[in-house]
Amino acid sequence: MAKIVIANDHGAVELAQSFVDYLNKQGYEVNHLGVTSNDSVDYPDMAELACKEYKKGGYEFGIVCCGTGIGISISANKIEGIRCALPQNSYAASMAKKHNNANFIAFGGRIEYPQEPIEILEAFIDADFEGDRHQRRIDKMMALEGTC
Repeated sequence: MAKIVIANDHGAVELAQSFVDYLNKQGYEVNHLGVTSNDSVDYPDMAELACKEYKKGGYEFGIVCCGTGIGISISANKIEGIRCALPQNSYAASMAKKHNNANFIAFGGRIEYPQEPIEILEAFIDADFEGDRHQRRIDKMMALEGTC
């Protein structure tokens, strides 16, 4: 059974729970590290928690959510080895996996998406990394960690 790690702050409690419910119904083992109340927490802490857990191994990918998805995705991308996408639709979610081999996907609980967030997540899950020239680009991208 594939495992997914998910974390969220107070700005995405309902959205994160909808992902947990959906993934459980799809047969995934979900490790939900996020909050379940509207009490304020800091999204960098949630990103760090999920990414550190993911890096222990055994997870297919991770999901992070905050009010907009922006802060938590930026935070996740600060962690070595993480490629967190913040797609605006299914096409972008699919391409995040196909071309960038994203291992995290971010969403905003306060964002009005043009389609259901579950559909965007499905596109990410259903996509496969295409490798080849894209791997070369990912290698270059990851080589930027710790530079400058």
